[in-house]
Amino acid sequence: MIPKSHPRYQSLMIRELIKEGVEKGIVHITGLIAHGRGEAFDYLIGEKTQPFAIKAIETAIAYFKIAKNPIISVNGNTAILAGKEIVKFANKTGAKIEVNLFHRSVERIKKIIRLLESYGGKNILGLEGDARIEGLEHDRAICSYEGIYSADVILVPLEDGDRCQALKNMGKKVITIDLNPLSRTSITADVTIVDNVMRAIPKMLEMYEKVKEPEKVIKNWDNRKNLQEALDFICNRLKNMFK
Repeated sequence: MIPKSHPRYQSLMIRELIKEGVEKGIVHITGLIAHGRGEAFDYLIGEKTQPFAIKAIETAIAYFKIAKNPIISVNGNTAILAGKEIVKFANKTGAKIEVNLFHRSVERIKKIIRLLESYGGKNILGLEGDARIEGLEHDRAICSYEGIYSADVILVPLEDGDRCQALKNMGKKVITIDLNPLSRTSITADVTIVDNVMRAIPKMLEMYEKVKEPEKVIKNWDNRKNLQEALDFICNRLKNMFK
């Protein structure tokens, strides 16, 4: 039992969620490593949604508003940490949800789909495996023709860098949520939200109606510049911590 008075209470509870996800067969064991890496970067940004993330969230919403066939790609970590909010966002925007896994198994896909359905998700894709992302040899290449393969805008939280590049090579607009502003995914994506997925998705829901001129928002967006803002913030925060 973790007492609420513990200074790391929220972080420890998130770890418990990931651990339970592994025990239930939803999160792959390597997801523990991925979570730990992200948690380290969350420390660096102060465990808060910073202004650079707000701007990226606004642009992500803008892309969803102009999309003809948007899709949200979900893996085990994302399902456990933000599955309920992702379902709400998909229902609000009309986006489809597809389960896409690096360590792919039919059993785990079914478990993730059942979890998302318990939150109100409908027609969750991922079992079909009737198409492939061009240029990838691992199992994340396997996808749904109706979903990822045919999408024009894709939200890929907690992404693999090579898949992000492959999706862009197919002409798709890629939005990612990645706490590491130096990752291949962050640098490759069209929009990188440098934030914790558990904060970013609820903020996307909160801000959705406020984005009124999506084309203008997209025109003014510069992903590299926003990533530089994130890095500058981290550097300045570290320099000022011990003054």
